[in-house]
Order: sequence, then structure tokens, then C-alpha cells
Amino acid sequence: MLLLVLFFPTMFLSIYVSFDLPIGFLQTSGAYLPYKFELFLGLGLLLFVINLRRSIRRWMGMRIVSKKKKFKWNAPVSASRKKRVVTYLLLETLVMTSVAFGLYRLTNEAWMPTIAFLFGATDNIIFAIIGTKGNLYRIGLSSKALIVADRDVTLLYFTGLRKVSIHQQSIYFDYIKGLQLSFPSDCIEEENRSEFFELLEAQLDKDRVFFSKTLV
Repeated sequence: MLLLVLFFPTMFLSIYVSFDLPIGFLQTSGAYLPYKFELFLGLGLLLFVINLRRSIRRWMGMRIVSKKKKFKWNAPVSASRKKRVVTYLLLETLVMTSVAFGLYRLTNEAWMPTIAFLFGATDNIIFAIIGTKGNLYRIGLSSKALIVADRDVTLLYFTGLRKVSIHQQSIYFDYIKGLQLSFPSDCIEEENRSEFFELLEAQLDKDRVFFSKTLV
């Protein structure tokens, strides 16, 4: 979402600079825009940091959930979920690569945003290959939390939890103060669901957490 928010000003800036469009309120045009180097650099660095933070988070999540002995239940995500994850990653890669080359073709002054998007695209490809070949897209359940590590990382702590329910192919965790987190139920293979939900329920305080029986 943040990438999309930053993409639009970066694109508009590239268009204004490339076509030397007039900027009335500054009484100048794109080619002569003051501080355009700093603007492109700043936007590019922000884009890079966002991609880097996402990369670190999901690689760390993958590393944590791969340590099977630390979890009471640990299994790969379902085959259908794995295919969907790889498809999304490849689509993101295609979009990021197209955006990167599109910006640079408009103006080579957009080199930093180009690097940021190419970094994100490259990271996606590597993440897809390693995650698929190593069977590292997994779900781990411990006594304190549930972690789902595939395309992104979902970490669901049991502290403050009030309700667990399923609705429209998602499993919802409702917390105090109105916080609600979720993950897709198709992450779990059909044959593993009964075992997973039994172990999940066993980790929860039955006096404080309502566990929907429709899950099983």
C-alpha cells in the first residue's frame, strides 16, 4: 500500500521532468524544477526502505518458522496456497519491473526509484524460488503465538485474544480494544485442519477466549 502511495508522486514527477511540462504555481517547468535530484533521491530511498523492511520481515519469518522443533505444530502451507503465493509474487515482480523500466525510460534522473523497484522485483524472485524449493512457506503454532509465513508474515499472539472464528475462508482473531487480525483458512491442508484446530484450542484460555466450534 505504501509503495502505491509513493509510486504516484514518483510517476507524476517523472512525467513532468520527461516532457518538461509547466508547473504554474512554481513558475517553472519540469526540466528546470529546482531540487529535482533531491526529490527523486528522497522518493527512491523511501521506496527502497519500504521494500527492504518488507524483505527483512518475511525472510526472518521464514527463518523462524523453519525451526520446526520450536513449535508444537508446524506444517507447510497447502499446495493451493503455495501456488497462489508464487503467482502473486510473480505478478508483483512483473509490475515492479515494468514500473522500474517505465520510470527510467521517462527520465534517467529517476535512477533511485528504478533501483528500489528492481530490488523489490529481484527479492520476490529469490523468495519465490527458495520458498518453493525448500518447502519453507509454513505455519507454526507455539504456546504463545501462531505464525504464518508465506508471501508475507502474519504473527498472531494469544495475549489479549478474546475470540477465534472463521468466516468467508478466513480465520479471524479478535482482540481487546477492537483489534482484529486474520489469515486465509486455505493455508492449512484439509487433512491437517482437525489436528491444527485441536492444538490451537488447547493453547487458549477457555475462560477468556471464545473458540468457534464451526472451525472444526
